[in-house]
Amino acid sequence: MRDIKTEPFTVNNRNYRPEARPIVVICLDGSANAYFDAALENGRMPNLKHIISRGYRGTAVGALPSFTNVNNSSIITGVSPAIHGISGNYIFDTTVGKEVMMNSGSYLRCPTIPSVAAKAGRKVAVITAKEKLRDIIGFGLKGIAFSAEFASQAKVETHGISDVEKLTGLPTPNIYSAEASLYVFRAGVTLIERELADFFYLSTTDFIQHKAAPESQMALDFYGAIDLELGRLVNLGAVIGLTADHGMNPKQTPDGKPNVIFLEPFLKREFHVDARVVLPITDPYVVHHGALGSFAMIYLPENSKETEIKKGLLEVPGITEVYLRNEAAKELELPADRIGDLIVLSQHDVALGRSPEFHDLSVLKSGLRSHGGRAELAVPFILSEPLQGEYKTKMTPRNFDIFDFVINGTHL
Repeated sequence: MRDIKTEPFTVNNRNYRPEARPIVVICLDGSANAYFDAALENGRMPNLKHIISRGYRGTAVGALPSFTNVNNSSIITGVSPAIHGISGNYIFDTTVGKEVMMNSGSYLRCPTIPSVAAKAGRKVAVITAKEKLRDIIGFGLKGIAFSAEFASQAKVETHGISDVEKLTGLPTPNIYSAEASLYVFRAGVTLIERELADFFYLSTTDFIQHKAAPESQMALDFYGAIDLELGRLVNLGAVIGLTADHGMNPKQTPDGKPNVIFLEPFLKREFHVDARVVLPITDPYVVHHGALGSFAMIYLPENSKETEIKKGLLEVPGITEVYLRNEAAKELELPADRIGDLIVLSQHDVALGRSPEFHDLSVLKSGLRSHGGRAELAVPFILSEPLQGEYKTKMTPRNFDIFDFVINGTHL
């Protein structure tokens, strides 16, 4: 590509020194390391194998709760939820007194790396599979920002680009498909080829990971298709950083039924309180997970015995951690004003729910695979170039260090 700007820039107390080549950071939604292991073992990702042999593969730690909006926000800002302010896909907003989707960039409390890179002269494009993320990852950006889900609706005035279907030669995909994620890659490749962008954030959807185990044919085919796009990006001279927002685990009983602890009836029965349970995994894509994950927020009536309730919850088999609000803000790096009175986490094979009546389990036709807790924090951390200097010896990174590593850690 011609005329790629290399002006340094600073975002949230980190300095970035970009090279004059396309920079592509990828968040491969829901991709636990096991998916890459299975695809590599089955010979489905030869391009990734080459990337790893030349560059770097390790494991990073994500942010809690291990949900999409939280971790995408961390990746694009380079900081924890305590700083950027996004505490879930869905919260109880005490300022307005109602439960809301946390899909707006207005909830962010700090600038994003793509928006500042654009101000430094980079041609920036952020592309996500899910429309729910577009306003967050495109917050403050003077550049291209659109979703695969609504690609046909992109306009120059609002998205920085139009005629996406014509440009890519691809129809807008169904969000409940592998094509939604592959569209993100293919659109990114097209924008590099047309020299319309040179600094990317690409974020996929975890539809496949919610539906299929790593060794399944569906997953292997999906990762094989991704590998083709990785090869195209490498051939275009891009330096690539790949991580994930969270991992994925089955949360079901041996007979395949969702393994759920329903918190509201438990609190009513054991402590005689009408608590509000908020599940931050909740989003518009109910077919993925039925709003069931391993992280819950509990809002208690005034004068509730919080410490006593915390103790009682910790005695429930399957619940692994319970925090009071201030404890959670400190220990889990969360914004104290955007979480509940109690925070509850469950073990790898257990999900947390509100009540049996609240959840439509009929949408989970292939069982429940989900995320949100500590068991889904470990994620891949892959670079297409070898680490240089101090980055060779840095301790286990966070997934939100990926821009730092790919921009600063792959050249001296």
